[in-house]
Amino acid sequence: MRRKNLIVRKKVNTKISKVYHQFRQTVFRNLHKKSFAIGVSGGPDSLCLAYLSKKYALEFKNKIHVLIINHNLRKDSYKEALKVKTILRKKNISSKIISWKGKIPLSNIQKKARNIRYSLISDYCAKRKIKYLLVAHHTDDQIENFFIRLFRGSGLTGLSSMSEDYSYNNKLKIIRPFLNIKKVDLKFITLKYFKTYIQDPSNKDEKFLRVKIRKFKKKMETEGLNTSNIMKTINNLLSANKAMNYYKNKAFNKHVSFLSKNKCVINEQIFIDEAQEIIFKSFSDILSLVSGQYYPPRSKKILNLIKRLQKNKYKKSTLGGCIVEKKPGFMLIYKETKVKLSSYQPSK
Repeated sequence: MRRKNLIVRKKVNTKISKVYHQFRQTVFRNLHKKSFAIGVSGGPDSLCLAYLSKKYALEFKNKIHVLIINHNLRKDSYKEALKVKTILRKKNISSKIISWKGKIPLSNIQKKARNIRYSLISDYCAKRKIKYLLVAHHTDDQIENFFIRLFRGSGLTGLSSMSEDYSYNNKLKIIRPFLNIKKVDLKFITLKYFKTYIQDPSNKDEKFLRVKIRKFKKKMETEGLNTSNIMKTINNLLSANKAMNYYKNKAFNKHVSFLSKNKCVINEQIFIDEAQEIIFKSFSDILSLVSGQYYPPRSKKILNLIKRLQKNKYKKSTLGGCIVEKKPGFMLIYKETKVKLSSYQPSK
């Protein structure tokens, strides 16, 4: 029995070591010994992130900021945040709860909650000169994103899903160290270390497309869906997207001028000189940068805007927190000021 327990323990340690090695390589490559922040919801993915981040910080002497975002979307949101804080405290991981005090979204809740989350974390990090944020997106998230965007008819940018790192507002570098790690492995580590995690009720609510896609994916797996082949496709698309970004950046330098952080001018010559995908990627990036939102509007809406801008009747409209005006020879894009997503209140 004792020998059997030793074998089991060795297998567990080997599995954890393998995941940590992958995590360590990605984090070391991006930030080495610099301070960083992580967001923890209390789910198995983010708790695993907290554990491995603590392990990394102890090894390399980094300063780590563990943030719990209270969106105030549910009646017991703050109690749930306190529960996450307690789980972390039992493992000597200090954390801070940041509560949203603005208007509570009633529609498109997941997207707006995500924007709120990144806005609050970005503000916190900016005030403390933290330049890196680690998030817990994993292989299963990559595949779900691929199917969601496939269903929506996304182009190259959407189908290539998530990259290892991403710049938010040109201030905060977001790093995804779990993209090549499966959820089942993260959950395994969380249960071994924390013994528990928080269940998000929205993960079972089929009014959200992601939940439907998750069920669809499971059904397809029983029919023989090879997820490793889908990851190969995603990685191939990521490579193609990087090549496309090279030409997008050239178009940016040629046709786009920023007057300030939240205002820019686009020369209408972009419609003549550049291919459709380059135009789309340019507008997608501009809307995200100007609005300060992590994700740009849906591709269908951006393509519709581009189509309308090329017509003489177009004058002015709003999209993704931006106002888009057409002037003689150029377009002016600037941030809407009536919506504010940058107020937070830290809690004890």
